[in-house]
Amino acid sequence: MLAPAVAESQPSAQPVARIWSALGQVEDPEFLVSIVDMGLVVGVERLGSRVDVKLTFTAMGCPATDMIIDDVRERLLAEPGIDEVTVEVVWHPVWTSDRLSPAGKLALHELGIAV
Repeated sequence: MLAPAVAESQPSAQPVARIWSALGQVEDPEFLVSIVDMGLVVGVERLGSRVDVKLTFTAMGCPATDMIIDDVRERLLAEPGIDEVTVEVVWHPVWTSDRLSPAGKLALHELGIAV
C-alpha cells in the first residue's frame, strides 16, 4: 500500500503505519477496492489521540463520499489510542489513475475497468 504525505508528532512511525493499515481495510463501496489502493488518501497526520485524514475522490459528485468518510471515522476510532478523527476532503492533487497502487490497478482490471 502507498503511504503519501505522512506526518506525525510522535517519535515512532509505528502508530502512523497502523493507521495506514486500518485505512487499507476501508473499501470504496462502488469498486470494493481499498481507499488506499484507490489513491483516495492524500495524507494522514497523528497528533496524540487525534488523527487528521485528507481524502480526495475520483469525482466531485461521487455518490459514496459520505459513506467513505463515515467508514474512515468508524474504522480509525476502533484503533486503540484514537479518540478523535477529522476528515478533510481536498481536490488537490486531482485524482487520476496514476494515484492507484499496483494492487488497485489489478483489482480494477479484474473488475473489467480499464486503467
